[in-house]
Amino acid sequence: MVLLALTAASGLVIVCIVSAAALTMRLPLAAFLGRRLVVVTVRGQSMAPAYRDGDRILVCRGVVPDRGHVVVVERPYLPRARLEPAPHWLIKRVAGVPGDAVPRDIGPLLPASPGGRIPPGRLILLGDNEAASLDSRQLGYFPAGRVLGTAVRRLPRR
Repeated sequence: MVLLALTAASGLVIVCIVSAAALTMRLPLAAFLGRRLVVVTVRGQSMAPAYRDGDRILVCRGVVPDRGHVVVVERPYLPRARLEPAPHWLIKRVAGVPGDAVPRDIGPLLPASPGGRIPPGRLILLGDNEAASLDSRQLGYFPAGRVLGTAVRRLPRR
C-alpha cells in the first residue's frame, strides 16, 4: 500500500491511498494520481487575498467538501451568459453544507428551504473578496455534484 499525504495552508490534510488491489491491477501510480489530482489556475480576484489571479492550485477530486474548504466548482448556468465551449470553473470557500442552518447574513438572498436548513445535495459557496465575487449571494445554492475538487495547496508560480 502506498500512502501520499498532502497538506494545505488551511490545515486541510488530504490522504490519497493506493490500495494493494489497485497495484495488483497494474494501475500505475501516475495514472491514479492523474485522475485524482488536478492543477487549476485562478482567474479573477474573488478569493483575494487567499488566492490571487494567476495562482496555481492543486485540487484533489473525490473529497467531500466541508465548511471552510476551498473548492473548484462548475459555474451554474446563467441564461444571459454567452455559451462557452468548455465549463467555466469558479473557486470558492464552502460556507455551508447540507443540513447546516442557512447563514443569517445571506439567508434572505436564497430561496426558502425547509426548516431554514441547506437542502441535500446543495452547498453555500462564498468568495473571500465579496466585492468581486459571483457566489451564493447572487446565484443561490450550488449543486454539490458540480464540485471538481477541494484545493489542497498553492503551487509555485512559473
